[in-house]
This record gives sequence, structure tokens and C-alpha cells, in this order.
Amino acid sequence: MDTLATLQSMGLTLPSPAYIVGAILFGILGMAAYWHGKKAQRPRTKWLGVALMFYPYAVPSTWLLYLVGLGLCAGVWFDLA
Repeated sequence: MDTLATLQSMGLTLPSPAYIVGAILFGILGMAAYWHGKKAQRPRTKWLGVALMFYPYAVPSTWLLYLVGLGLCAGVWFDLA
């Protein structure tokens, strides 16, 4: 039995490599922002880090993943500046 064909017939597809790389990248950046926000007692940076870590689970397309990720990274940048 071909499990990939079965999953595709159910409407499930595997994410592209660009999506996987983006999810890992923004997850690592979110973890760093969370740790820095916690250490520096900056709640906005900490919560932006949490958002960076978990939003890829809710975003279905690659272009939206990068758009939201860059927006959240900009939020962290401006909060720290």
C-alpha cells in the first residue's frame, strides 16, 4: 500500500522544503527572542518570541509563512531598539 498516495487522495500534502526551512528558521529566532525577553524582563519581546515559535502551525502557505515571520521579526527588532 502506498501511504503517500493514500494521504494525497485524502487531500493532505507534504510541505515544500522552503516551508520547512522557514518554519525551522522562525522557530529558532522565536526561541532566541523568548529567551532574551525573559532574561531582560521584556514581556512584549517574550510574547513575540512565542508567536514566532508557534505561528507556522496555523499558516498554510509558504509565502504567508515568510510574510508573517518577517513581520514578527520586525516587531521584535523595533521592540529591542
